[in-house]
Amino acid sequence: MGPPAIRTFHERDRPVVIDLWRRCDLVRPWNDPDRDIDRKLAVDDGMFFVAEDGRSDAASGDRGHVLGTVMAGYDGHRGWINYLAVEPDAQDAGIGRLLMERAEHALADAGCPKINLQIRTSNVGATAFYERLGYTRDEVISLGKRLVDDTR
Repeated sequence: MGPPAIRTFHERDRPVVIDLWRRCDLVRPWNDPDRDIDRKLAVDDGMFFVAEDGRSDAASGDRGHVLGTVMAGYDGHRGWINYLAVEPDAQDAGIGRLLMERAEHALADAGCPKINLQIRTSNVGATAFYERLGYTRDEVISLGKRLVDDTR
């Protein structure tokens, strides 16, 4: 089997994607994954990608298995990466790198000069992954303020 296909998210992917995010420990009570998907789709920028294996069969209607996701966005000043997730048993197979390449190309095509992303301080594996891709630590403090309470 060759490399996974990277394509834009389709609504039919929603339950599989949310399950993947949960298994990759990306979901938190204050980040409702359904609402986050709805918010991303409302922007309609085409920068929500999934990686799927090549097992799709158009004749039977079967589609490939979702192996990973990434959400990218551009606010006119900086690009952002969210929800990079790769199937736990497929990590270290280059899928995360392929997803990031697709996101980076989409952001570059939009005119984005710099990409930011946030990693939980406890996630040393993700930090090492991004550093291998050429990301460096910025001397900044990340602050946040919830405007919508997703826990309700």
